[in-house]
Amino acid sequence: MGNTSQKPAEINALTTNAEKSDKPLKPCCACPETKKIRDECIITKGEENCMHLIEAHKACMRALGFNI
Repeated sequence: MGNTSQKPAEINALTTNAEKSDKPLKPCCACPETKKIRDECIITKGEENCMHLIEAHKACMRALGFNI
């Protein structure tokens, strides 16, 4: 399925790459790695069992400047 425990450094790398783009980042395209892992967990285990991944995705989105 994928690594379900992303480290802050990995999230920071995603943030840094997104910030280098000249185009404004859309919420649907932000944090693709945390989004994918979160979505897979929700589908297979249910939302209530994936709160740590949901919060990690929110943190990534906030780091990119989205008001989540």
